[in-house]
Amino acid sequence: RKLQDLLVVSSRVFFSSFSAKMPKFGRPSFYTPNEVAVHNTLKDLWVSYLGKVYDLTPLAEEHAGDVLLKPVIAEAGKDISHWFNKKTKDIRTHIDPETGCEKYYTPHGRFIHIPPPCPRTDWANDFGRPWWKDEKYYIGELSQKTRFIRIINTLTSQEQTIEVCSEEYLSEILERYLKYNAHAGSYTWKYDGKSTCQKSWSDT
Repeated sequence: RKLQDLLVVSSRVFFSSFSAKMPKFGRPSFYTPNEVAVHNTLKDLWVSYLGKVYDLTPLAEEHAGDVLLKPVIAEAGKDISHWFNKKTKDIRTHIDPETGCEKYYTPHGRFIHIPPPCPRTDWANDFGRPWWKDEKYYIGELSQKTRFIRIINTLTSQEQTIEVCSEEYLSEILERYLKYNAHAGSYTWKYDGKSTCQKSWSDT
């Protein structure tokens, strides 16, 4: 991918080819597919589907040891949009050839909150909303496009390349950079030579 440069000079930053807008109140967090991918264990389980990111760690903890959790664990850190009907936003369905009834389509095995193919007395259906419709697991949006930014501190000659979401505002990109430079919050940021905000980043 083409690198776009963010030049850092002392306490001033020159920003090229990126949005200089500030975030609005209530904006969701944005995540790259690579960020989702690292959360791929039973104790740290994220997935994405239909453009959103969900932390299913509490679900995994609640159903620890349940065989129906296996298909979910197998997709930890991945995008599972192919499980869903994009129009209904529900799990895909098919017509069962034996019964002629419409049922959830789970080619990789039945999973948590999917009813059994036949009526059973040992299946509890009092769980409320199925996990894929429960917004308590929602943590943010999956970026539709990411890009790499090369940050150069011309005084120290330090460089850092980071992947960012194209939907992110400048202050959100700065937040990503903080772990590489803890002093970045005190910089004055500029776009085309003009200051984007007179406040320090920590105040935005």
